[in-house]
Amino acid sequence: MLEIILLAMVAAFLGLRLYSVLGRRAEHEEESVPQRPEENSMPPAAPQPAVPAAPARVVQMDGMMPAVERGIREIASADSKFDLAAFLEGAKGAYEMVLEAFWNGDRETLRELCDDDVYEGFDGAITAREEAGEKLDNSLVRIEETRIHSASLDGKLARIAVLFVADIAAVTRDKDGNVIAGSLDDAIESRDVWTFSRNVIDRDPNWVLDETDEG
Repeated sequence: MLEIILLAMVAAFLGLRLYSVLGRRAEHEEESVPQRPEENSMPPAAPQPAVPAAPARVVQMDGMMPAVERGIREIASADSKFDLAAFLEGAKGAYEMVLEAFWNGDRETLRELCDDDVYEGFDGAITAREEAGEKLDNSLVRIEETRIHSASLDGKLARIAVLFVADIAAVTRDKDGNVIAGSLDDAIESRDVWTFSRNVIDRDPNWVLDETDEG
């Protein structure tokens, strides 16, 4: 009788060990290999309310106007990879690159970063400058502020306008290099509202500049 009791205790102990090991293993494999419940298994826990997927890492929402916040949330819901912080950093970089490209007459870079209408505007201004024999010797001193101005989702087209407040030293030189306008010693404040757009179902993650305006 004692022998039977000892065997039962050993079996129970082994059973508990196996359950402990397999239970922990199942927790790690649950996401990749769904487990099919057995008839004799313990009843599953009560179902939890479905939690909607987080709309990427949308940050810096505090202080936004309701309409702007609503537009950002709509874009984030339509594009699960949208990240507001990353977008603002990209917009800031694009602002610097477009300004430098325009000042230097770099049409290739402008072609990559702008849509057709904006590119044609820049191209026309560069052409007029070249015909006059003038060159820009501008410098972006600093960007004081980068802030979402407006945001909207029209069908699959997301558009976000960004206000840039920057200090720019602007100088125009003639064909001989003489300064005919501006000064490198006196930076002026520039307030620009640039609108970037992107089709949210497009595989290309890049946004393009599709409108420029003064802030």
